[in-house]
Amino acid sequence: MSGFVDGAQLHVKAGDGGAGAVAFRREAHVDKGGPDGGDGGRGGNVWLVATTNQSSLLGFRDHPHRRGGDGGHGGGKKKHGARGADLEVPVPVGTRAKAPDGTILADLVNVGDKWLAGEGGRGGKGNAAFLTNHRRAPAFAEQGEKGHEQWYDLELALVADVALVGFPNVGKSTLISRISAAKPKIADYPFTTLEPHLGVVRADGGSDFTVADIPGLVEGAAEGKGLGHRFLRHITRSRVMVVLVELDPVTGVSPAEQCRVLLDELGRYQADLLDRPRVIVGSKADMVGMVEGGSGQGDDRFEPDLVISAVTGQGINELVGKLTGLVAEARTSEPEADGTIVIHRPLPEGFAVERIEEGVFAVVGKVAERVVALNDVTSDEAADYVQGRLRRIGVDRALARAGARDGDLVHIGDMSFIWYRDQPEFTGDTKSRRRRS
Repeated sequence: MSGFVDGAQLHVKAGDGGAGAVAFRREAHVDKGGPDGGDGGRGGNVWLVATTNQSSLLGFRDHPHRRGGDGGHGGGKKKHGARGADLEVPVPVGTRAKAPDGTILADLVNVGDKWLAGEGGRGGKGNAAFLTNHRRAPAFAEQGEKGHEQWYDLELALVADVALVGFPNVGKSTLISRISAAKPKIADYPFTTLEPHLGVVRADGGSDFTVADIPGLVEGAAEGKGLGHRFLRHITRSRVMVVLVELDPVTGVSPAEQCRVLLDELGRYQADLLDRPRVIVGSKADMVGMVEGGSGQGDDRFEPDLVISAVTGQGINELVGKLTGLVAEARTSEPEADGTIVIHRPLPEGFAVERIEEGVFAVVGKVAERVVALNDVTSDEAADYVQGRLRRIGVDRALARAGARDGDLVHIGDMSFIWYRDQPEFTGDTKSRRRRS
């Protein structure tokens, strides 16, 4: 079974917030102690963190679920609940997180990049927080919010200085095994390499760079033919490209045609790939007895930048030296990473009114849902609080603009009530009744 996985799903469940407490101070010789219920703790967040300690997404294939810690409940004497433990999920450098619709939400391209994949729920307020001059003994508290829950598609695009690009069986795996310590599978049949391989090249002068062996491309790869998009994305992060062309092709495709097809596929997949530094290399020179600069193809002229043989070592030192210079130049021209992550998923704000059917409406949004998230809304003082808060944040006006009429059913979170423009009637309990002025 392959140990390299470049695509997986991740289910994130942030921690739920703890519930606020309903409590009253009870001490000897303390008259009318008042409410002293503490707030619940916030739920733990779930973070994705880019690290070099992970090389693939294998750990998510069979175990996709990650969960943050729940917040503790509040207690008497204004004791706040403990905050839920955050969870940091390590992912390989180069991991993208996508929404189910394919939208890229985060791209972790640098070591230490950190993205909030799931936000923990807010802890509920205890009854001490609802004390006012008119509400001297509140007997209700808030429930904790549910933590953010979502499925993500994870996609890994290797981060390498140099990408080896070529048709199947042109010698990419042999080359990377010659210039680095990578040990890919090598055989004499097409598509021997079915997964990318990374190798580190130790160049003279202490300069190191990474090389990625990309599985063979074929004509039509930009449309998904062959291994297609599965591996083309691993080329997108490379600084330099080596276009490897077989000088004595067993498939009958001339070197010039190989080079044309490869560059055409790269350009159609992502146009700016053709603007990056590249080296055209003729491979397997030992099989045709070629010398550097020749083509041996008659009128089908092909003039590579270098001619090599990974078996005999011809041109290997020259290739490594050329790549060292190109990589160093590309690195110096790049802006320094500042460690910031662009969040593509906007945080929801406010609320919205949705018409479900005739006479039925739903109010969605954390602002409104927090108002009704009480442990008991059947008491008069709790209903008074909810009624006043909904009016102050504009829910009544929004319902009226949406066409709600007296007697319509309105859903907010887990609560349903009969809406009246002047007085709402809560139906969270069979004993609820039409409130009087």
